[in-house]
Amino acid sequence: MAFEIVVLGAGMVGVSAALHLAERGHAVTLLDRAAPGRETSYGNAGIIQREAVEPYAFPRDWRVLVDVAFKRGADVNYHLAALPAVAPRLAAYWRASSPARYARIAAEFSRLIAHSLSEHASLIEAAGAWDLVAKRGFREVFRSAAALDEAVQHARRVEREYGVRHAVLDGAALAQAEPALRLRLEGALHWLDPWCVNDPGELVVRYARLLERRGGRILRSDVQGLEARAGGWRVRTGDAPIDAQHVVVALGPWAGRFIEPLGYRLPLFVKRGYHRHYTGGPALSMPMLDAQKGFVLVPAARGMRLTTGAEFAAPDAPPTPVQLDKAERIARELLDLPTPVESQPWMGCRPCTVDMKPVIGPAPRHAGLWFDFGHAHQGFTLGPVSGRLIADLIEGRAPFVDPAPFAATRF
Repeated sequence: MAFEIVVLGAGMVGVSAALHLAERGHAVTLLDRAAPGRETSYGNAGIIQREAVEPYAFPRDWRVLVDVAFKRGADVNYHLAALPAVAPRLAAYWRASSPARYARIAAEFSRLIAHSLSEHASLIEAAGAWDLVAKRGFREVFRSAAALDEAVQHARRVEREYGVRHAVLDGAALAQAEPALRLRLEGALHWLDPWCVNDPGELVVRYARLLERRGGRILRSDVQGLEARAGGWRVRTGDAPIDAQHVVVALGPWAGRFIEPLGYRLPLFVKRGYHRHYTGGPALSMPMLDAQKGFVLVPAARGMRLTTGAEFAAPDAPPTPVQLDKAERIARELLDLPTPVESQPWMGCRPCTVDMKPVIGPAPRHAGLWFDFGHAHQGFTLGPVSGRLIADLIEGRAPFVDPAPFAATRF
């Protein structure tokens, strides 16, 4: 049976959900105020992170927490004014990161990540987007032998438990592999399985074009709210309203506020991030995470992309790219970054949950309303996976991944 379905949000998560539904013959409308792939999906490092089987836990090393509190590094920044609102969420995040709880969460999260390459592959093939993709993996580089050894021990366990491959480079091998590096580093951990996309926003655009070829339609308008109606929903927009039997909320960092009028107050929070491109200097052969300094350098279509870690602030607070300024100074020690492309850094928001898992499944109290958000750092990686899962659930099929760990009722 074909349904009329509206998907709210045209990032990687929303576009992927719309694609899976359109492929199955449903009448799909993708609705967003912006063009596909121009918000959060535009600004990430462009890595399909098959190695990310364990989500980012709240740090429990007091030395790391002291560095964060005094803003000593480039990996984390925060606004004091935002802390009263976000503190309860961070406390819950810290509790979820306890060893016993985190082990269960990671096991559940890994079942989504396991499908990331295969689900992207089918869409990349259909969208004709292999020209954007390199299957070389990426490297984490280290400045101390102790940090490298700790990372290698972690990688060995991950490979043993999850089958994710890696290789280790000493300082000499890393210098030979990346002659553009100015410093002799201790070495690198090379994750072999991830795929790297040189223009993540463009990949979302290609998927959106595929959606249109499959019969879906894409509308640009402000999404102002939802009204339950007999047999479905009415989506209020800045233009004409849209009626549908099902609505999928894939609004990323804006999802929490959007569903509050319907009585849902899920424990969500936002991590902001920044990037900037640089041209005119030598390139790296693949993305490189400076693991001890907390930034990523990515050879991208617009130049060398420098991306930051997390900033805790109100989503609509003015940009404060202090992390990017710090990261740029450190990155220039490693690599020549002569000319910024953008006059101002780009800023975006990552949608996070306190237990590090996305929310995928039916709204608990409203028939025909579906949630697909909260992917944190892995929306680009997991969009096609959660899109297939939400399509299975809407159709009442046996889901290809157990959806229970990702249900909104867990909160």
